[in-house]
Amino acid sequence: MDDRLALRRSEKWSKYPADVLPAFVAEMDFALAPAVKTALHAAIDADDLGYIGRIDSLLEAFCGFMARRLGWTVDPAQVTLITDVMVGVEELLLALTSPGDGVIVNPPVYPPYFVDIPHAGRRVVEVPLLVDGALDVDGIADAFARGARALLLCNPHNPTGRVPTRDELTAIAAAADAHGAWVISDEIHGPLTFPNEEFVPWLTVSSRGGAVTSASKAFNLAGLKLAMIVTPSVQLPDGLRDKAGYLGTIAAEAAFREGDAWLDETLATIAANHARLPSLLPPGVTVAVPPQASFLTWLDCRAAGLGDDPAAVFLERGRVALETGLRFGSQGAGFARLNVGTTPELLEEAVRRLEAALTP
Repeated sequence: MDDRLALRRSEKWSKYPADVLPAFVAEMDFALAPAVKTALHAAIDADDLGYIGRIDSLLEAFCGFMARRLGWTVDPAQVTLITDVMVGVEELLLALTSPGDGVIVNPPVYPPYFVDIPHAGRRVVEVPLLVDGALDVDGIADAFARGARALLLCNPHNPTGRVPTRDELTAIAAAADAHGAWVISDEIHGPLTFPNEEFVPWLTVSSRGGAVTSASKAFNLAGLKLAMIVTPSVQLPDGLRDKAGYLGTIAAEAAFREGDAWLDETLATIAANHARLPSLLPPGVTVAVPPQASFLTWLDCRAAGLGDDPAAVFLERGRVALETGLRFGSQGAGFARLNVGTTPELLEEAVRRLEAALTP
């Protein structure tokens, strides 16, 4: 393993013993974008670690990035800074729905949804993905008709990496309109959509609800705690930005303004890793849904005979850590999530360890 990575103290590289190759949590292994490093070093050198001040230049950089990269024209007056995406989701739930309301999720899906919706005093309503990973649009419409007041949309989807189509989103918007429901779109992986795929921001389809996004996944900045809520639908409480991190604003502005070349190179590496992976995987393990975005892959391990929690077997026998599929809902039994946001060499090592775990 890379000795430089082993020196990291973040969750990915500190959770397990040194003989375990980590490929579970959504952290990438790449060096930071040079512009981000420069901006953070400049803040440290200037002893500039106070509270968040003026954010005009950050909003300019954010709106420019979204227009340039995703074709999304954002009104800066509709942007609110917040700690992270899931805090932003909770704030939108509190603003748009009432205690006890049903909130639709589409499992297998990002595990914090199952925790943070009840934390906001709302109920989880499950409408699972279809077998091919597509959204069950009819099921979502039916859940709205039965009283669910919101959909928490994972766009692009985590763990599958699938990007919902414009037709799917348009149909969901029509159903939400018909039933007076809201859509909250978690778009944190949107900037990691591959060049030949179309990412459709929710607010380009409908003004019902809002989107929450960040530089954190695309530029590997999760520890700096900054996300953006974009909503034309509701006035959010004052003071939310005080929960965000000042260094997060510095890093995000640099990333959004000057990080395109780094992001293009990173996406090329990720896409190449995804393309190679199916041919590398051992018998009995397959990619469940071909990813169209992000550095996460949903592995179907059911044919390998490893039971409901193959990640536990891979960890014990192969000394490679994947995210257990059981955290993503009952539909995750027999599945595991693999992080390919790493070097080709470490991806190959991870697959060798998967194979070793299957070798008698």
